[in-house]
Amino acid sequence: MPALGRVLIIAGSDSGGGAGLQADIKTVTALGGYAATAVTAVTVQNTLGVSAVHPIPLAVIEAQARAVLDDIGADAIKTGMLGDAPTVELVARLLDEYGVPAVIDPVMVAKGGAALLAAEALAAVRERLVPRAALLTPNAPEAAALTGLEVATTDDLRRAGEALLAAGARAVLMKGGHVPGARVVDILMTPHGETLFEGERIESRHTHGTGCTLASACAAGLAQGLPLAAAVARAWDYVHEALLHAPGFGAGHGPLDHAWPLRGRA
Repeated sequence: MPALGRVLIIAGSDSGGGAGLQADIKTVTALGGYAATAVTAVTVQNTLGVSAVHPIPLAVIEAQARAVLDDIGADAIKTGMLGDAPTVELVARLLDEYGVPAVIDPVMVAKGGAALLAAEALAAVRERLVPRAALLTPNAPEAAALTGLEVATTDDLRRAGEALLAAGARAVLMKGGHVPGARVVDILMTPHGETLFEGERIESRHTHGTGCTLASACAAGLAQGLPLAAAVARAWDYVHEALLHAPGFGAGHGPLDHAWPLRGRA
């Protein structure tokens, strides 16, 4: 039985519950961890998209994070939607001060296309968070934005991953969901080698929050003391089953079933 594992989630709220810190909390809890939060923004969204974003003041984000870290503590920090460069800078300072390993999900665009990271914040993510990531979890478009490389194939994913490792990330999980093909290939890369996670593509419009869910599942595993490859393998399996169990809610990009372990596998 893994340890409880404390995860501080620094991310935006999704009113529809499918992504953002709601997905993170559900995931960490389903995997036996303890989730705490520092909310960076309140979004107005459902499966049809994001209709408004209300940023939380920087001082309030910092106060939330410090309240958790100074009392409850954290075994891992997971970041999601940060929104702007000052928030990115704040997270970098907190990581330096508290020394907690971080899973950095470089959230840039919502499933429906809404921008969740200001254009001028991209450089801050590249320069301030990538070198502080115990694990970085970009999809293909995010990897392309962070590296300036074309990312259209699995080999491109690998090249971008090598660039991100060279930029200072201790490990990268290069997600292949945006790469065309009948099979999805994700690549876990470290300076010591790589591990492939591969499976048949699940054709479904109910994929909202897959990135948030995978990253928070990885953070839960690391917080519980699992080795990196084992934490990612468990996270990958968890997301796969959550996709298969998707409840079919909404008329757009629907949510996963984060609570599937309560009911068993499909």
